[in-house]
Amino acid sequence: MDILSTYGAMLIGVAAIVGFLMAWGIGANDVANAMGTSVGSKALTIKQAIIIAMVFEFAGAYLAGGEVTSTIRKGIIDSAYFVDQPELLVFGMISALLAAGLWLAVASYLGWPVSTTHSIIGAIIGFAAVGVNADAVIWSKVGGIVGSWIVTPAISGIIAYLIFMSAQRLIFDTDSPFKNAKRYVPFYMGLAGFVLSLVTIKKGLKHVGLHIPAGEDILIAIAIAVVVGVVGRLFINRIKFDPSNDHSLQFVSVEKVFAILMVVTACCMAFAHGSNDVANAIGPLAAVVNVVNSGGEIAKKAALVWWILPLGGLGIVAGLALFGHRVIQTIGKGITHLTPSRGFAAELAAASTVVIASGTGLPISTTQTLVGAVLGVGMARGIAALNLGVVRNIVVSWVITLPVGAGLSIIFFYITKTIFVA
Repeated sequence: MDILSTYGAMLIGVAAIVGFLMAWGIGANDVANAMGTSVGSKALTIKQAIIIAMVFEFAGAYLAGGEVTSTIRKGIIDSAYFVDQPELLVFGMISALLAAGLWLAVASYLGWPVSTTHSIIGAIIGFAAVGVNADAVIWSKVGGIVGSWIVTPAISGIIAYLIFMSAQRLIFDTDSPFKNAKRYVPFYMGLAGFVLSLVTIKKGLKHVGLHIPAGEDILIAIAIAVVVGVVGRLFINRIKFDPSNDHSLQFVSVEKVFAILMVVTACCMAFAHGSNDVANAIGPLAAVVNVVNSGGEIAKKAALVWWILPLGGLGIVAGLALFGHRVIQTIGKGITHLTPSRGFAAELAAASTVVIASGTGLPISTTQTLVGAVLGVGMARGIAALNLGVVRNIVVSWVITLPVGAGLSIIFFYITKTIFVA
């Protein structure tokens, strides 16, 4: 307790700095999930994608990032082990933020799309298991995370494959691609409206205190889907088109329609991502601030001090602006060649998987969801369409994220403990 009262202000200051670093890492790495496919399919330039993502990620983080956040991220450790020595939780959360932030900076520099959620969870597991007590970690949760490495990409990959193949059969492989696009694209628009509405409701609005009961959220999403489909049909009908144009010109016209869809899906995913994943940075930071301010009391929920959300939002924007282009290139161009229709299939599949996970409690990584979806689209064109070298590097980076985060966190935990405990 003496440590918290003596060094409280310093500990909060250090936590704010490493919390900003973690948010910076989220912006540099995870934001490519929302924008990578748009850039790879040439629906947006890198500069346009970064500007749009900065706006929507910050809006999601600041407007819907949460009035309260779990003190112990994802319930991965048992707070009972810290009641007698709350300063260990403070040291640990600072170490976890520093470890995860540094790993994300390195991965982003290398262009590796890793999971920010798994980075911070690995770091928390590390300091808790080695620095405090192995029993402080709820290991059953860890098993679910490891299982999600396979389940999440598989689900999104299958959904992306089905969406892309349906577009191929209904539109691209027909005698009149544009005529069929006018007929079927409004349904894809409606499906996108339905899925993205659910993502926003489940991942964003719940943080602002708008708790829409199960069942009602689906009805609202269906209503939005119908409106989007009807409006989409009206706009597509206004597109001037010469039916005598050859197939290649028709394909270009159809892809332009999907390019517009991609921009909309990217904006919604960026907002949902900002509202949800900013908690990876501000959750541990909020824990430190609350433990210090309460004199060592550990609460299950930590109310956010006013400056924490803007700090997280600004960190995400800074990381995206400085390093975001590297991972965007990997997602958008490194795995497989993307067109707007392929990118749309991947983006919609990723959003659908997020909705499924929200409804079932499946632990997911948005990064692995999107990568799996891009792989699914690539597989629809055959294994030769995939850059297997890039895929191998991505899988390796996923596997080492947890142990790297844990190892760095253990080192920083003992350094921090040595500094503050005489």
